[in-house]
Amino acid sequence: MADYYDHIDDERKAFIEAQHMFFVATAPSDPEDGFPNLSPKGRTLLRVLNPNLVGYLDYPGSGNETAKHTAENGRITLMLCSFGGTAGILRLYGRGRSVDLDDPLLTQHKAAFQDDAHPYVRQAFFIDVEKVQTSCGYAVPKMDFVADRLTLDKSCARNIEPREIVDGLPVAGPLRAKVEKVNA
Repeated sequence: MADYYDHIDDERKAFIEAQHMFFVATAPSDPEDGFPNLSPKGRTLLRVLNPNLVGYLDYPGSGNETAKHTAENGRITLMLCSFGGTAGILRLYGRGRSVDLDDPLLTQHKAAFQDDAHPYVRQAFFIDVEKVQTSCGYAVPKMDFVADRLTLDKSCARNIEPREIVDGLPVAGPLRAKVEKVNA
């Protein structure tokens, strides 16, 4: 049986902060415009900024559907599962938006993100949480966290010019592809 809340209380905040990954789901308004997108997020963790606001730093990946969909309609769902200890699932339903790295909202909450600051961050996402749902998670397997993968960092280092970190956050501006020098 699911339970619903209109905000993130201290118990749910502790659950969120204990997880090593979360999932982000968005969809276009018109099904003819593409498919729903469901992405796992690790390395950077979800930050609870107030009882109805969460955020995370976003890294380059296979695409940027989350930004496209939230710009179109704002709808977003985040899901976290407990893979260790007590079983549990938590979903956050709300309205999301991507922001550039020089956005005042990111600057306002920079202390929450300084541990995640990385030279390959492309943007941040903020979600206004409208509903919180918890459920049992009894079907979620129990697994141990071993480590974050370094594959994304290595791929970025090979392909993208790193951003400078200033005052605890990456400097805004487009990520630039590395240009290989060709010997003539």
